[in-house]
Amino acid sequence: MKFTLPGLGRLCAPAVLAPTLVCAIGIAPVSALHAETTARIVMQAPLRVVDPILTNAYITRNHGYMVFDTLFALDAAGKPQPEMVESWQESADRLTVTLTLRKGLTFHDGTPVTGEDVVASLKRWGQRDVLGLRLMAATRSLESPDASTVIFHLKQPFGMLIEALAKPASPVPFIMPSRIAAVPVSQPITEVIGSGPYKFVAADFQPGVKATYVKFTGYVPRAEPASGFAGGKVAIADRIELVSISDSQTAVNALRRGEIDFVEDVPPDLMPQLKDAKNVALKSYGDSTNIFTMRMNWLQPPFDNPKVRRAVLAAVYQGDYLAAQIGDETMYRLCGAVLSCNSPYASEAGATQTKEPDLAHAKALLKESGYDGSKVVILHPTDLPVLSSLASVTAQALKTIGMNVEIQSMDWATLLSRYSKKDPVAQGGWSIFQTGFTSLDLMNPLTNPNLDGRGEAGYIGWTKSDEMERLRDQFAETGDAARRKEIALAIQKLNYDQVFFIPLGTYSKMKGYNPAKLGRMTDAQIPLFW
Repeated sequence: MKFTLPGLGRLCAPAVLAPTLVCAIGIAPVSALHAETTARIVMQAPLRVVDPILTNAYITRNHGYMVFDTLFALDAAGKPQPEMVESWQESADRLTVTLTLRKGLTFHDGTPVTGEDVVASLKRWGQRDVLGLRLMAATRSLESPDASTVIFHLKQPFGMLIEALAKPASPVPFIMPSRIAAVPVSQPITEVIGSGPYKFVAADFQPGVKATYVKFTGYVPRAEPASGFAGGKVAIADRIELVSISDSQTAVNALRRGEIDFVEDVPPDLMPQLKDAKNVALKSYGDSTNIFTMRMNWLQPPFDNPKVRRAVLAAVYQGDYLAAQIGDETMYRLCGAVLSCNSPYASEAGATQTKEPDLAHAKALLKESGYDGSKVVILHPTDLPVLSSLASVTAQALKTIGMNVEIQSMDWATLLSRYSKKDPVAQGGWSIFQTGFTSLDLMNPLTNPNLDGRGEAGYIGWTKSDEMERLRDQFAETGDAARRKEIALAIQKLNYDQVFFIPLGTYSKMKGYNPAKLGRMTDAQIPLFW
């Protein structure tokens, strides 16, 4: 079976921060430092890890989109479209899928992109990503018989194969040279070479402080207009400098003065300062695109007990988190959908945190659980403004029902290292981790990491449930839309029964930028500089 998009004449698919280095005082205007096509940007976290497969950190994912390319990508309508792929075929029995690469694909070191590179990259990605793991488990062999061809030989049909290769959320199935993809997935890559629209300038990189990208003149964009993550990726700057400014007010001041050109996340309380600023535009990434979440550690007391987890669910209220962290009611809404409000599978079944907390019920559950006063350690990032208020809101709610709570503060890089520890809290472990996701990460039960039921082999928090894995397997296997909705509802109910994670509310994130330089950025839920 061949896939064509009518009218295009080609085969295609159907329908966060280090210690502050830079402050506003003393930053020279861009025009005094570089050519007009230089843009200086401030993201929501510092870039320390450059391996987009090793970590789920959004800043590393954003870095990955600058440097690397993907086989398929989602367009603005959320449909997978070919990117590095020219055409593909599926056999009648759906057990063989053959991909043919576009001609002229070149890595930043001048070597051509080959099927061997694709195979090595997908195998490395498939060891870390929840959807990639499922794809690889369904794959008998993945091979490249020649430089432009990649073939999946499947054990059984995998209805989401193209969707998996178009996955926009971390970790993204980026393609890199085979020698780099050969690095064990447990180790960071030491070279950053892709085939995307920008080259990473390794000599300029200062982890947590600065990163530089230059336009890759050898990149050949697709002919289609940019649409979401798909289409022609035409670089909109000759040079992009990522600088670290941890204080939001300092970043906004620098944007107003023209010392930087882009701020990824403008807090609601600072937006009025930019509304009338010269050469500054404010724009949303989309309605309700971001979600705050709470994840409890199932491996250690007290959250190895489901009654304790249910007590926490009964004690928290989304409105408290959103009021404290966002403030502007026009920017957020209450939503209990574990697959996000923007998902076709959105449901409120089982969600109680969208209503005022039932503290009496929470205390009763805690008493029934036999909770013995064990310390609850909440991890709190000190240098990530978008998460600054969550820990204190949770601590207050848990103290109210009688829990022994301690907030432990650290920078984001340390937190990312810390949250992988499975030890008891007395030995450096943790109890609660709170973060934010884009709805892209949560909309599909297979890609939503919070619904991982594989225990210690899975996502941090290490939730273990054979029933959850069975439901996710069923979701992957069926192609029937009505059946998928039924399964998604069962997943929603199971999440709240066992409390895999708690959605803490959804909000619209705003970016501030210089429209003269970055006004042509494609609309997407994350910053894409093409």
